[in-house]
Amino acid sequence: MGELSALFAPERIAVVGATEREGSVGRAIMQNLLDAFEGDVVPVNPGKASVFGITAVDGVGEADADVAVVVVPPEIAVDVVREAGEAGIEGVVVITAGFGETGSEGATREAELIEVAEAYDIDLVGPNSLGIMSTPVGMNATFGPENALSGRMSFMSQSGAFITAVLDWANAEGIGFKDVVSLGNKAVLDESDFVREWGDDEDTDVIIGYLEGIDDGQEFIETAREVTQETPIVLVKSGRTDAGAQAASSHTGTIAGSDEAYEAGLEQAGVIRAESVQELFDAARVLENQPLPETDDVAVVTNAGGPGVMSTDAIGDSRLSMASFTDETLDAFSEALPAEGNIYNPVDVVGDADNERFRDAVDVALGDDNVGSVIVLSCPTAVLDYGQLAADTVELQEKHRKPVAACFMGGDRVEPAAEILSDAGIPNYFDPARAVFGLDALSRFRDITEREYESPTTFDVDRERVREILSSVEGRADNRLGVEAMGLLDAYGIPTPDGEIVDSPSEARTVAEGIDGDVVMKIVSPDILHKSDIGGVKVGVADADVEDAYEDLVSRARNYQPDATIIGVQVQEMVDLDSGVETIVGMNRDPQFGPLLLFGLGGIFVETLEDTTFRVAPVSESEAEAMTREIDAAPLLRGARGRDPADVAGVVETIQRLSQLVTDFPSILELDINPLVATPDGVEAVDVRLTVDPDER
Repeated sequence: MGELSALFAPERIAVVGATEREGSVGRAIMQNLLDAFEGDVVPVNPGKASVFGITAVDGVGEADADVAVVVVPPEIAVDVVREAGEAGIEGVVVITAGFGETGSEGATREAELIEVAEAYDIDLVGPNSLGIMSTPVGMNATFGPENALSGRMSFMSQSGAFITAVLDWANAEGIGFKDVVSLGNKAVLDESDFVREWGDDEDTDVIIGYLEGIDDGQEFIETAREVTQETPIVLVKSGRTDAGAQAASSHTGTIAGSDEAYEAGLEQAGVIRAESVQELFDAARVLENQPLPETDDVAVVTNAGGPGVMSTDAIGDSRLSMASFTDETLDAFSEALPAEGNIYNPVDVVGDADNERFRDAVDVALGDDNVGSVIVLSCPTAVLDYGQLAADTVELQEKHRKPVAACFMGGDRVEPAAEILSDAGIPNYFDPARAVFGLDALSRFRDITEREYESPTTFDVDRERVREILSSVEGRADNRLGVEAMGLLDAYGIPTPDGEIVDSPSEARTVAEGIDGDVVMKIVSPDILHKSDIGGVKVGVADADVEDAYEDLVSRARNYQPDATIIGVQVQEMVDLDSGVETIVGMNRDPQFGPLLLFGLGGIFVETLEDTTFRVAPVSESEAEAMTREIDAAPLLRGARGRDPADVAGVVETIQRLSQLVTDFPSILELDINPLVATPDGVEAVDVRLTVDPDER
């Protein structure tokens, strides 16, 4: 056990608010604990001499307990927790609602609760929690109607109702758990604490969870990266849509971050994200019991052509591949199968296959060195004994030690066979696509365990210059910087075209004459960010026309927005867009994960095509390089259709330098370099805009 052993392996539990009153939470918790808990249960109720025949004490300080479960009105709950802390109780579970989820008064009460827990170093679950369970000690300190079966999965959820539903279903399916935690409002202990605890727990093989939000995304990534080197984590994260995020916020007081941030953060953390409860357990069950595949190549052995094609389609939609058999394997299949069978993948043993033929085919498939895993896919026939097929599958999986997913399709006749498979740790799925998803999760986790996390590169930069530029936003109503922010990029070593911001026509002419060739001129105003929409950009301006262009740009800006602040005009070296690829590198600061980096196809198409990928900063060189490969337009960077390859290394370095900039300066809320033009000769940031938080500056 880890640091939270007092919570999960207590010898004595106090129930504050214990009662025999029908329909009460205090009664339900007492009954659940008395049902199987191996230790002592102490009821705390000053108005009762005893509860369920057990002598009650007046206060939690008299209970001499390891854990206190608090079921009292919110107005006195904080005082009870303080008393528990004074008595040296290390673990407290606050069932009581009426805290941060209820408004300002509740939020104030929750802040007091946190203060007390920190003062006494209490490991506190909740408030607004269903409770916790730990099957090794028979502890069910919840007010749910079901106890958990024993198992090696540990499960956390921000929704107590979700736990009750899952346990009801899991008990029917024979799925067990080691620990179960209803996180509630996560006032003190949150998802990172339990991930860390279960990562250190030899009795937890898989960590699963339902989350509506993550309190500290950076801490979660750091914690989960370490844990997932050995222990898989599978999570359902709700609130993917704007409506879902709003519902999550009203449910538990969570400030839901963007789903792009969660998608990127969970991937960087090594977490497998499930999109549904079905996917959550399809992945968890196979990860709990099956070995990791050496390759992503799957063999399908079936007695039904149609489902075999379905599994082939599902494999094609996944990261897995259909295995190509060796010549020896094909010869073995030819001997084992009738002429009408199919010896190629998917292997069709034909509908009249008996158990011996089916067994021989599965044995041959598992024995092929090209095969990483096998799906045993069958439909019921009069000549096939499902129970025997299950027993054969178990024996062959143990013989070859390769992952196997079963897909025994059918109803009642499947149940005894599914139980045989389940007892041996082989999951059975009705839908072939679910079997593929399970094996895909094994493959993904194998890659996660093989990751080598690099430290981000630290570049030599001019931080003082950035501080000076950011301070220039002082007093602006919108706290924005447009092209005048080019100096930030220059200070962090990101290439920019030659040029200056000027505030007179004559100065514009002087700057233009110092630049080879024609120039680009842009109006500079924090109030006009989409300059091209108002004609605020002129391209290919000759020296002789610069002064007139200056006057025209200022005039257009004044006509468009008379009260706009006009800083001046940027006179800039022209960048050859025809020989390069316009990309965008940007950042938006997520409330949970912090700086969320974006890379994608840029220019005027960024909002139309939305060809982008995301990472949470800071990023390493390999993570930045991966971003350049993940967009649909990646071939353009690498020389598609006869074009010369762009300077991808320059793009990768720019992503890293921007990552360092936004990590160093939390006051930068948003930043877009658009376009960052990548040519065969290098990269240049043509335009930039950013928003600054004046309170952070």
